Amino acid sequence: MESVLAILLAGGAGERLFPLTRHIAKPGVPFGGAYRIIDFTLSNCINSDIRRIFILTQYKSLELNRHVRDGWNILSAELGEYIEVIPPMKRIGEDWYLGTADAVYQNTQSLIAENADNVLILSADHIYKMNYRSMMDWHHKHAADVTIATLQVPPEDASRYGIAGIEADHHITGFEEKPQHGKPCPSFFNPQMVSASMGIYIFNTKALVDELQRDADNANSSHDFGHDVIPALLSRRRVIAYDFVDINAKAARYWRDVGTIDSYYEANMDLVNVTPEFNLYDLRWPIRTKMVQQPPAKFVFAQEGQRMGVAVDSIVSHGCIVSGGRVNRSVLSPGVRVNSFCEVDSSILMPNVTIGRKSRVHRAILDTGVHLPEGSVVGYDAHKDREKGYLVTESGIVVVPSPGE
Repeated sequence: MESVLAILLAGGAGERLFPLTRHIAKPGVPFGGAYRIIDFTLSNCINSDIRRIFILTQYKSLELNRHVRDGWNILSAELGEYIEVIPPMKRIGEDWYLGTADAVYQNTQSLIAENADNVLILSADHIYKMNYRSMMDWHHKHAADVTIATLQVPPEDASRYGIAGIEADHHITGFEEKPQHGKPCPSFFNPQMVSASMGIYIFNTKALVDELQRDADNANSSHDFGHDVIPALLSRRRVIAYDFVDINAKAARYWRDVGTIDSYYEANMDLVNVTPEFNLYDLRWPIRTKMVQQPPAKFVFAQEGQRMGVAVDSIVSHGCIVSGGRVNRSVLSPGVRVNSFCEVDSSILMPNVTIGRKSRVHRAILDTGVHLPEGSVVGYDAHKDREKGYLVTESGIVVVPSPGE
């Protein structure tokens, strides 16, 4: 796919994922034990044979930059391949990125210099598997100026998405961002559903540059693709819908926006089912990441009736030691230590977390570097958890922030 340039939007503040994003950009947040959120979109690009990639960063990006530098230096510059991290440079004005469209607009000089026929615009904070080559083929087949990937969702969820109105020839004739009126347009693909934008766009390069300039000249615009650019161009561009083709090889199509603590937690829990909803083990579509240099996971003590180091229905990463504790339905990131007589259930332990002896943790997220003292109890009494300064979501997920916060 030499004629395609991919642009990953990775500059959002991730406020709804706070406090996990207090020190790190949302796409750099650990996910699924060994991975970062951005790894899933980058893996889709590499597996789709897209080898020219810009990553537009802005918010607290140092750790994300290092992850990309150290874990994704797999392409050949001699063959014109690259993954380039681009921070805001104020080339055009004095503002930082004002929205998703403005982020791309401020980098139009770099975009044009690549001389690509098409630009693939992606969010760097979604969990899914998708072959962008198939979408590109669809874009060319329908002679589109713009192609938008859509996903069928229930009408009651329409207010969370941009909703497309689609004609019989897959032509998009209407687009409404997060409608609140309760009567969204039924999906062309399934009248019982609505077609939601996945935030994945293919533009012909000239059309993109022209539309971004129009948007930049509009003083009333919020400079967002969904709110402003897409609705405005429908009357003058051929815009085609591409219904999401999931290659996750499961009965239900899998796409998750992990933008809130609850959605992030549920997506991680999807991975620990006996038959996981999201398949990390398909070697035909590998998920790549920066591999940490730590020893294999270790489980110690097996004294029946006293203490036993065991993990069931869980993901346990490199460098973990489960020492006489029990872990159930949980995700353990690299370097986690669970000490004797502990119980960890339905929880996410970020890198380098230590659980002190005789502690109990239930339906919780422990951020990077947390050290729970001996005898700690987390996730069993929301009132006490809040008194300790922990975040407790409406669904009861407890977040223990990193030290010093």
